[in-house]
Amino acid sequence: MEVINWKGILEALLFAAGDEGLSVKQIASVLEITEYQATDIIESLKEEYISDVRGVQVIEIAGVYQMTTKKEHSDYLKKLVETSSTQGLSQAALETLAIIAYKQPITRAEIDEIRGVKTERPIHTLVTKVLIKEVGRAEGSGRAYLYGTTKEFLDYFGLNSIKELPPLSDNSEESFENGEADLFFEKFQQTIE
Repeated sequence: MEVINWKGILEALLFAAGDEGLSVKQIASVLEITEYQATDIIESLKEEYISDVRGVQVIEIAGVYQMTTKKEHSDYLKKLVETSSTQGLSQAALETLAIIAYKQPITRAEIDEIRGVKTERPIHTLVTKVLIKEVGRAEGSGRAYLYGTTKEFLDYFGLNSIKELPPLSDNSEESFENGEADLFFEKFQQTIE
């Protein structure tokens, strides 16, 4: 007989669900068990986190369960966020951000083509700093992620809307491809400093 680690599976599901969380009904459906059984597993996992010396917990908010950090560690989390946000953006990240801001929604392959180099790391940095996010999937084979800017991007650069970005010259496509979008980068660099 196979022993199933329900709590481990639930933990993975809650982690993957992130801020959206999961309802008892969703959990029961995925685990192919009853809602009553799902509730027992959730409560057992919650108790385990409470009694253990761990940095995370399972909570219920508005009918969904989420994995969150514990309040007693908030001072350390604030330091981490403050340290991360005070670090400026590299030139590669700024170039990638500029391309996304003006061309959104756009795939990583399209950004790579415009920049002429791989942009995996700058995109990861920008997602981590919540300046960009996945906004959908491209049509066609592979269905690549489409990236766009976030509300935090607007806040970070003091913009009310994306329409407030500095206008690009008539040869803007050429400027991006030749790496000559210096006016934009200079403005962003000044905003950061």
